[in-house]
Amino acid sequence: MRVLRVALDVPIAKLFDYLIDSVINSATPAAVGDRVVVPFGTRQRVGVVVEVADASAVAVSRLKPVTRVLEDAPRLSAAWLEQMRFLATYYQRPFGETVAGALPARLRSLKPLPKRRKSAAGSSSGTGAAGHRLVSSHQPNSAQIQAIERISAALGSFRTFLLHGITGSGKTEVYLRLIAEVLSRGLQALVLVPEIGLTPQLEARFRQAFPDARIAVLHSALEDAARTHAWLDAARGDASIILGTRLAVLTPLPRLGIVVVDEEHDASFKQHEGLRYSGRDAAVLRAKLADCPVVLGTATPSLETWFNCRAGRYALLTLPERAVPGAQLPTVRTVDLRIESAEHGLAKPVLEAIRARLARGEQSLIFINRRGYAPVLACEACGWAAGCTRCSARMVLHTTAVGGLHCHHCGALEKVPRECPTCGNVDLRPVGRGTQRIEETLTALFPEAHILRIDRDSTRQRAQLARTLEGIGRGEGDILVGTQLLAKGHDFPNLTLVCVLNADSALLSTDYRSAERLFATLAQVGGRSGRREQPGEVLVQTRYPGHPMFQALIRHDYAGFAESQLAEREGAGFPPFVHEAALRAEASKLEVAMAFLRAAARLVEVPEAIQVYDPVPHVITRRAGVERAQLLLQSSSRPALQEFLRLWSATLPASTSSGVRWHLDVDPIEFD
Repeated sequence: MRVLRVALDVPIAKLFDYLIDSVINSATPAAVGDRVVVPFGTRQRVGVVVEVADASAVAVSRLKPVTRVLEDAPRLSAAWLEQMRFLATYYQRPFGETVAGALPARLRSLKPLPKRRKSAAGSSSGTGAAGHRLVSSHQPNSAQIQAIERISAALGSFRTFLLHGITGSGKTEVYLRLIAEVLSRGLQALVLVPEIGLTPQLEARFRQAFPDARIAVLHSALEDAARTHAWLDAARGDASIILGTRLAVLTPLPRLGIVVVDEEHDASFKQHEGLRYSGRDAAVLRAKLADCPVVLGTATPSLETWFNCRAGRYALLTLPERAVPGAQLPTVRTVDLRIESAEHGLAKPVLEAIRARLARGEQSLIFINRRGYAPVLACEACGWAAGCTRCSARMVLHTTAVGGLHCHHCGALEKVPRECPTCGNVDLRPVGRGTQRIEETLTALFPEAHILRIDRDSTRQRAQLARTLEGIGRGEGDILVGTQLLAKGHDFPNLTLVCVLNADSALLSTDYRSAERLFATLAQVGGRSGRREQPGEVLVQTRYPGHPMFQALIRHDYAGFAESQLAEREGAGFPPFVHEAALRAEASKLEVAMAFLRAAARLVEVPEAIQVYDPVPHVITRRAGVERAQLLLQSSSRPALQEFLRLWSATLPASTSSGVRWHLDVDPIEFD
């Protein structure tokens, strides 16, 4: 008899002991990394064996036996379990929840797994000669060659590289050639992207470049069966390229040879529920455990990554030129709204620039990161504005598809009132502009133009978005109106003009990361223009044209902007010069959440190395009928903060105590 210590998907930070008789599954006795079915209460649950102990060393009289050992999926490796253990410890989550959350739902259930698929390429592993043949018509330039050689020399060992390439510099071509080298050695490549919307285009590029390799695509929008198949292909080693969003970094890979994180700066790499991990940071850890290089690619590195380069922890590789010969970075100009009137939200220089592109048969992109028709519906007579009854936020007016008033925070829908509920005035007016209203304005101003709106309302299905993006790449659409969906990762050869509306709203934010994010967004969306021989232009409407962020954007000076931001962060005591965690509480009443946080701050003695701030309500205090508050912790010592969080979290009551739900967010990036 042996004792198995099993991780189960329960909110308890402990392992559970079970007995296993040697006659069960005798051909393959249970070992660390096996999935097992065990009794837990009145139910049977699937868990993962984490330790095996001798029965003589454990009191076995009250232990239940394992029901069975599952052999329908690969055994989880020691390195994978080590990754899960680190993530659970660092992000203050129960180990069992962390392990279970990293597995597809089918592997956590008692249902049998789907049968193994045959490889369309005729090779189950993708490690043969055909599997690593790169099909590419691009000839890398000297900077790309240098980056490829530097990273290739590090294959077989851990090192972190920042591939800092301007927009259009050919970072993807560098990835492809590195992956070809990795595949030629019989190894696997893991490529992470921030958004599901970027996956189809990159997937098509990879399939074209490696027509004989099996590619596993993993993201949260996949159906259970598809995700399970992809996970199994990756874990068995059948897939040689694994492409996905942040959750793909949690997939077991037996022959991992390189990790690539594209658009590493993107906030979408941070998980905001359950295990609140950073996909980028987890990728660096994953590469370290696999003893392989990790490449962080971006035109606008996060300040944390730039700081690590400056400290010598990451190696910096630059791609200073666009990959297409003759293509240059676009000219960036500000349109001063203190001087230029913006009729219907569009200033005269913007309209003239659009008209010039229409005359030349070129495409224009109008970027406004606000979907819907108008952000507010208001009564001018009494000042009433339509607000969400479940959130402390305004309802957004929509006029197409499912029209009416929408809350973009909780999803609530309401009909547009016929009159003001406060004073009875029937003349209710939209205030501000979203993508729908800009589309309406442009249709009236340029009736001969083909206008395409791309946001989450117009492209609700992933396949629909992929078709729309492919059409734009072929030159369909004269004027594009879009949100963040068009800001990064797309190559539109005929696009030569980008006009940015409503940029100032981010400058007025209280979030210390707002300038960093705005610079990244504008640099990324501006980089969609002029990617071929035709020169590109970016026009930014603003009332603050002299702002240092806009001036750095005009100069394409990311390094100067980053250094100035780091100096400000250091003086103010913000990351990356300090380390942060946030305790967040939710309750039916704000006073209850605040009281919980005040009591939590007094539970254990706070060492001098830790600063605990007073609790405050969230910026959006009420969301979906729940009141939210938080308190912030800071420390210049990461180990000291981690040790305090470990002790503190053990003293916090159960999450349902006193009607309060709480969680810890380590390295938080959102404070709304």
